[in-house]
Amino acid sequence: MDFKPKSYEKICQLIDKGVDIPNPGTIDIGDDVNVNQIGGKGVSIYPGCRIYGSKTVISSGCKLGYEAPVTIEDCQLGAKVELKGGFFSKSVFLEKANMGMGAHVREGCILEEEAGGAHCVGLKQTILFPFVTLGSLINFCDCLMAGGTSRSNHSEVGSSYIHFNFTPDADKTTPSLLGDVPRGVMLNQPPIFLGGQGGMVGPVRLGYGNVVAAGSVLRHDYPGNNQLIFEKAPGGSVKDYIPAIYPGMVRMVENNILYLANLKALEAWYAHVRKPFLEAHPFGPLLFAGIMEQLSAAKKERLKRLKAMTEKATASSPKKRQAITARKRQELYEQISFIEGLFTDKMPEVLAPTVSSREAFLDDFEKTVGSNRANYIETIQSLPAAISSKGVTWLGSIVDAMTAKVAQSVPALALFKKR
Repeated sequence: MDFKPKSYEKICQLIDKGVDIPNPGTIDIGDDVNVNQIGGKGVSIYPGCRIYGSKTVISSGCKLGYEAPVTIEDCQLGAKVELKGGFFSKSVFLEKANMGMGAHVREGCILEEEAGGAHCVGLKQTILFPFVTLGSLINFCDCLMAGGTSRSNHSEVGSSYIHFNFTPDADKTTPSLLGDVPRGVMLNQPPIFLGGQGGMVGPVRLGYGNVVAAGSVLRHDYPGNNQLIFEKAPGGSVKDYIPAIYPGMVRMVENNILYLANLKALEAWYAHVRKPFLEAHPFGPLLFAGIMEQLSAAKKERLKRLKAMTEKATASSPKKRQAITARKRQELYEQISFIEGLFTDKMPEVLAPTVSSREAFLDDFEKTVGSNRANYIETIQSLPAAISSKGVTWLGSIVDAMTAKVAQSVPALALFKKR
């Protein structure tokens, strides 16, 4: 009796389109997968792979499962993406992004052009700008990392690195911002290097060109640029542990709001600049839709985590807190719904002051670039410094407008003021 896999019809359609499937009997394709969203010639799907989800997109030149079976669920893959082995869900991979065997990439991830990782890398709610490279045996959830100008001059995370994104109080208000969006999107900043066998206790901010020595575990912000950082481990001690005391709550809130504001700037960059570059290529509109969906989900994730921490901090026993600290927590609790609305596009008037700087940049951008939308990276890197600077000013004004509005809503916290 001839054996036909459940996915037989879809597999036949893909083979007819020119997809290379060396061992069709080992492939599983979900009933909801749209084969019209999978490229033809140049796509290779190796034995043992599973492809699921109506939103899945696989562009030309993609290679799946060369080192080990790959499972894809509602991911959007640009051209020449290589996922060599592992599990990938609700994430976007732009041209030539790549991940090695044993990867575990969950929802909310965006890997831009030529970003990637070696074997056994875990990601969730992670955004990597072009060229960012992760070594092996890494857990790097809840981060945005930028920096670098090419595959030979890229931001890098050394092997056996971990981003500690879960606190003893069971919070995940821990997103770390490595670089930033306004300067990072211009693809002209020096790379960031995180030495192997190290870690980062989120939320942390790190400037461009910084080099963190191997074995260091970062517990502080280093927003300045071009620093060599050696962070000592805390001295040995034992003391009483008081849950939900949050001694560094103001810094934690600041870093979360800054992260959200940078996501807002990245949304604007995609909407006004990147969209036509993506749409100039096959499946481009689907890639754009996937990215905007993940950015929206990223904001919701950060707001959910911030709200949960706020509720927990406010509910903790007053006997454990000074009166001034209690007032700060109560004020944040009372304003958290306002902050949610601010970042979920319910108050577009907040960004009205940024329109003039946006138009100034876009006018010069269009005059310089014209109708050329073939190569995003080359186009951005060839912009004159004066025009790039205008772009940084525009995106920076978005970050400033959002952070200022939050600071005004919770004056007791005195956010974004040097202490």
